[in-house]
Amino acid sequence: MVYAIDSKSIEATREGSSPSSGIMYADPEKVALAYIVGVALGDGNLSKVSRAIRLRITCDTKYSGVSEEIQKNLKMILPNNRISIVRVPGKNTFHNISIYSNKLSELMPWKVGLGTKYAQKARVPDWIKCNTVYMSACLRGLIQTDGSIYEDRGYRMINFTNQTQELIEDVAEMSKCLGLRPMVSKTMDLRRPKYTVRFARKLEVEKLIALIGLHKR
Repeated sequence: MVYAIDSKSIEATREGSSPSSGIMYADPEKVALAYIVGVALGDGNLSKVSRAIRLRITCDTKYSGVSEEIQKNLKMILPNNRISIVRVPGKNTFHNISIYSNKLSELMPWKVGLGTKYAQKARVPDWIKCNTVYMSACLRGLIQTDGSIYEDRGYRMINFTNQTQELIEDVAEMSKCLGLRPMVSKTMDLRRPKYTVRFARKLEVEKLIALIGLHKR
């Protein structure tokens, strides 16, 4: 099976279907990696521990479904590596998902030892932006970690907030490629700029949720 996407939904489609239908195909392992790249760009941290590279992803304990999805996709891209849930004593609002692998230096869009993601201007890799299935998976990971789904005066809205302008540009670009019309704004937060991509129109919000399979639960 390969994954495919059309203008309405993401679905599993048998390999060999006609490319003239407008459906784009993708490798399931790369779909999983695109999702993890989005998650890591949102709430991930890379560090060197002894001789291994560690990816730590921080999860809100309210969203057990998101935590399970992250672990499932990590298992797809690194099937032979142990995934650990690390809880901080006295901290009940979050837990960390941890995995060690030197392959992470090639898989993640920033490097260990060269500064923070912000300093390195970490952004979405080009291979993701060339395929709508990968873009959808990456956007889901980004919004599940550094985004929110909320109600404002009875209307459901979605936003993604980050301090890296280049990443915000990528999120806006991918959204437009999926037929959406994001709104981008900039504010100052502790002398640093903070950028937000927002979806406020009812049809846009519904379309984004359906198109990328978005949830926070």
